[in-house]
Amino acid sequence: MKSSGPSDPLSDAGEPAAFLAEDLEDLYENAPCGYFSLSSEGLIVKVNQTFCRWTGFSKEELVGRRLRDLLNVGGRIFYETHFAPLLRMQGFFNEVALDVLTAAGDRLPVLANASERRASNGDLLFTRVTIFPAVERRRYERDLADARAAADATNRDLRERWVAEREQGELRDQFIAVLGHDLRNPLAAIDAGVRLVLREQPSERVATIARLIQGSTLRMSGLINNLLDFARGRLGGGMTVQLDASKPLEATLQQAIGEIRAVVPERTLQAYLSIDVPVAVDHARIAQLFSNLLGNAITHGDPLEPVRVQAATQGGQLTISVANSGSPISPAAMDTLFQPFYRGEGKASQQGLGLGLYIANEIAKAHGGRIDVVSDFNETRFTFVLPIA
Repeated sequence: MKSSGPSDPLSDAGEPAAFLAEDLEDLYENAPCGYFSLSSEGLIVKVNQTFCRWTGFSKEELVGRRLRDLLNVGGRIFYETHFAPLLRMQGFFNEVALDVLTAAGDRLPVLANASERRASNGDLLFTRVTIFPAVERRRYERDLADARAAADATNRDLRERWVAEREQGELRDQFIAVLGHDLRNPLAAIDAGVRLVLREQPSERVATIARLIQGSTLRMSGLINNLLDFARGRLGGGMTVQLDASKPLEATLQQAIGEIRAVVPERTLQAYLSIDVPVAVDHARIAQLFSNLLGNAITHGDPLEPVRVQAATQGGQLTISVANSGSPISPAAMDTLFQPFYRGEGKASQQGLGLGLYIANEIAKAHGGRIDVVSDFNETRFTFVLPIA
């Protein structure tokens, strides 16, 4: 019996071997990726039809050109600084993002892989490059990067806002705690001591001083309450006032002047008060405004010159002005006078928290009025102007 040779698995399957044989030339020309070869000088020496279809170039237009000539400006810079050095250093690279310019001048986003082929002595023979389109991938990556950048920016903004609000809340709580507790307790002790002195039937001089101290403590207590209300009111949209036209405003101003004279008896206060008609104001707030202006004038004015106070109702408005001599306010400082925590200029500016003028201005606005400032080498004058309803 004649034995048969080894069977051909393709023939056994019923398909001609010649039909299933791989056409390598067709595989090269119509591969699902662009393919070209570069000479040792970096010139394109062979390119497949797939790359030509994608770019719109013919083979004749591409052979003899350099790869960098097909790239946009950014791609050429990247080619010279990253692509070529990396290829020379390690002999290959994978998934490098490039933008190829087509024959029509459009930009085609691609991913490129490359590998060198060298001789046994190390000389470069040629470089194989494969190109894959990356339009959708690059768009997805850009969208993903944009979304991540937006999320990071949002997170940073939220963190910054949270830190700022926490710090502001802590400062506000500390400020309210100082006003509500640390100042009220010693003030209550002073008031209690004055009451005990008055019960002992002191001399007229001692009684006068005690009553002045008592009036000051009462007004200071009212100021603390007002500042507490103001600090809390900032969360709800500003300061509120309770207008009252039944009380004489001149008496309120005289009380404030008396307290200042008692505290700084060495300073001269010249007061000219002429309030002829009732004025609807919040007396505690106006006393606070007036005291802040007086304190500012004494602090920053010439100690050898008097502080001049004028109050009058004329022409349908109330005006209360406080003037002092001394160095004028600079134009730069004038722009920040009424900002919170502003302390003015010079050594005297280090006294206090820098809230006096800010609070005075807020009280003026809450009444529907304003504070005008004029400062030159003759005098510095703050004037509260309030239309009389």
